[in-house]
Amino acid sequence: MLIRLVGGDVIDPVNGTSGRRDLWIRDGVIVEAPEGGAADETHDVSGCIVMAGAIDIHSHIGGGNVNTARLLLPEQHAAHQPRPANTPLSSAGWSTYQTGCLYAQMGFTTVVEPAMAPSTALHTHLELADIPIIDKATLAILGNDDFTLSLLRDEKSTAMLDDYVAWIVASSRALGVKVINAGAAAAFKDNVRSFSFDDVVPEYGLTSRSIVKALQASVTRLGIPHPLHVHCNNLGIAGSADTAAATIAATEGTPLHLAHLQFYGYGTEGKRKFSSEAARLAELVNGNPDVTIDIGQVMFGQTVTISSDVMRQFSALGNANPKKSVIIDGDGNSGGGIVPYRYKHDYYGSLQWAVGLELFLLITDPWRVFFTTDHPNGAPFTAYPELFELLMSAEARDAKATELNAGALELTTLASVRREYTFEEIAIMTRAAPAKLLGLKDRGHLAAGAIADIAVYRRGKDIAKMFREAALVFKNGEVVVKNGKVTKYRWGKALRLNPPADKAMVKRMRDYHDERYGLSLEWFTFADTAIAREEPFAEVSCKS
Repeated sequence: MLIRLVGGDVIDPVNGTSGRRDLWIRDGVIVEAPEGGAADETHDVSGCIVMAGAIDIHSHIGGGNVNTARLLLPEQHAAHQPRPANTPLSSAGWSTYQTGCLYAQMGFTTVVEPAMAPSTALHTHLELADIPIIDKATLAILGNDDFTLSLLRDEKSTAMLDDYVAWIVASSRALGVKVINAGAAAAFKDNVRSFSFDDVVPEYGLTSRSIVKALQASVTRLGIPHPLHVHCNNLGIAGSADTAAATIAATEGTPLHLAHLQFYGYGTEGKRKFSSEAARLAELVNGNPDVTIDIGQVMFGQTVTISSDVMRQFSALGNANPKKSVIIDGDGNSGGGIVPYRYKHDYYGSLQWAVGLELFLLITDPWRVFFTTDHPNGAPFTAYPELFELLMSAEARDAKATELNAGALELTTLASVRREYTFEEIAIMTRAAPAKLLGLKDRGHLAAGAIADIAVYRRGKDIAKMFREAALVFKNGEVVVKNGKVTKYRWGKALRLNPPADKAMVKRMRDYHDERYGLSLEWFTFADTAIAREEPFAEVSCKS
């Protein structure tokens, strides 16, 4: 089928072709305008903004911690209500099924779950497969597991470390590697309760810095497109900006991605010894082309913090709201914590809100700053439309600021920053740059040959409404959303790397799992056929 989108204002930063033009789709792919071709289906999008489908690089949408959060807070989603007969659990309320619909309504077509424990990869992929419409991907967690730490402690070769990282990525069907408070979960088991970048993990004799640097180098050597995705030490505490600054300095000419930088944007000034260091961090990011970051913007209201940073979550138990939580001191990378939290218009909530916006607005290169709320940690992803409005309108920021704690805002630079994001910058930050960072050459742009993931937005003064209710969304050339409502359901794929597994490493892993767990390696690996979807995975190439 040949489909034509007529008269839209196309925003396509990758190809430098922003402007009013038609788009053509054939068999799920964008094509050049055919000579004399008559479209089988035409959509008049005159007066609308047309972008590639949006990509979220950091959103916790599947896996064990997400499901534990649902069990802990059933009152926060409709799935706790009595279900009609013959309705599958997956479509009861805002569960996995609704996640795909809510993302698609906003024009998002690809989402990355950034914290998959390799030992629970099958569970994670089964859940992601139950999310309709959008494509998904995962980042495999390393950096607290005994095998990685033992390799580094025993000074094994870089080739052996690379073989292990490649095996983890391939066997867990991941698109990259995440390290979370490197070494801290291992140290937590020895009753360590705070852990900084140069602190040493008992038993292994390794610093967090040495673990991050080793994995950073391995990811680079393997040609994994996405740089090592780093959740730094000391998340959320006053003075955490020092940790972020040290980590930024540690790039040393090799790419590194820092997750949810907002949670590290805090200094120790003021009466409460809690202030903004966003301007300082923005300057460091602006001056270091090897670092990319996502924000983790805080918005107001009830949410739940979900993290495999078991040390940080344990220290946050006293702030749980409501007063219930779960801490899992799991093996290696499989632990974590679920702590509900309500962001209020008080001093602390106001400052956190401002810090995220400062980072968005003060980091000058939209190719290196990514749009996230660290769903659900800073806010649910359903808050994205309001966040787009805050970035695109200084007036909207000023209006919101009047509701907040004035003393907190005085310790930030936000009032003096009048920058307003353009549609072009939004398209870079949410489409072109994520595709580039993840190595996804087939999306994030609207040139011929790209998959036809397209979002159409109706222009209007209400920016939040515009981004909340896309006029049209195409997924692989099929219309899946009209006027902000899902009209067609389809199954997306999980995007994965597949680096070749070294046979000696596979044998080593069989012996290791037998000795450590008394279980066959088959308990921890799975075949593609375990995912009950036709062609559940799509392979992405490593760099040559």
